[in-house]
Amino acid sequence: MVERGGDPARELGALTFAEAGQAHTVGITGAPGAGKSTLNSALMDVVRGRDQRLAMLAVDPSSPFTGGAILGDRVRMQDHVTDDGVYIRSMATRGHLGGLSLATPQAVRVLDALGWPWVVIETVGVGQVEVEIAGAADTTVVVVNPRWGDAVQANKAGLMEIADIFVINKADRPGADDTRRDIQQMLELSTLGSWYPPIVPTVGVDGTGVEELWDHVLAHREHLAESGELEERRRQRVEVEFAEILHRSIEARVAVLADTPVNVELRGRLATREIDPYAAVDELLRRADGSLS
Repeated sequence: MVERGGDPARELGALTFAEAGQAHTVGITGAPGAGKSTLNSALMDVVRGRDQRLAMLAVDPSSPFTGGAILGDRVRMQDHVTDDGVYIRSMATRGHLGGLSLATPQAVRVLDALGWPWVVIETVGVGQVEVEIAGAADTTVVVVNPRWGDAVQANKAGLMEIADIFVINKADRPGADDTRRDIQQMLELSTLGSWYPPIVPTVGVDGTGVEELWDHVLAHREHLAESGELEERRRQRVEVEFAEILHRSIEARVAVLADTPVNVELRGRLATREIDPYAAVDELLRRADGSLS
């Protein structure tokens, strides 16, 4: 329902908003091929081994034909399909840039209201523009691979600046130590707060290092709660969601004006340079007779 949007999604959102706020959200992000889905499968093993329940939202690119998710990360997590302590859902981005589906905050809220203590969001592997996950999760894990890049790449703004935890996955391959050094150099040049992002080597296919990764997630959750940063992050998240919904609503109302006779007339006057674009917008809004109110 929340993925389809519309009035049913709004009604559901109103019901779940007051009930949410207990789950801890973990964003898993990184470039394509970093092994995020395999790592998440190993993470599920660890979480379930500690008798915790876990919901996973795997955000995939959209099919240009159906609009649905096409990668199907659940294929890599099929060991957990019969476990009622695990929930897995692939969600389509539906063309939304930034690595997330617009429905993701609503989906997280539904799972939160239903009592899932952990919600993990695995984003589309789209590279540095994927920083949107930092605003959607309490803890952000950035996954890279050995020989992912040199020190110059490590210091680029964007994806590397959002990590609460760094993971060097496929750490059994050559170059893992060099990648750790590059990340450490980047951190030394950065202005950090009270939390110093740990760097965790893992091998997703056999689970090496995943216990340590989860321990760091737990430690970060405790740090956020004690420092008060958790409440601040969640406040900012709701404000960002509010702004996004506001922009989308205004865009939808503006689109209504596109087919009006007034708009057609003004476009003709623009073509003959009888009026400039700013004046055309002012006149359109003035003659719209309150249709945006």
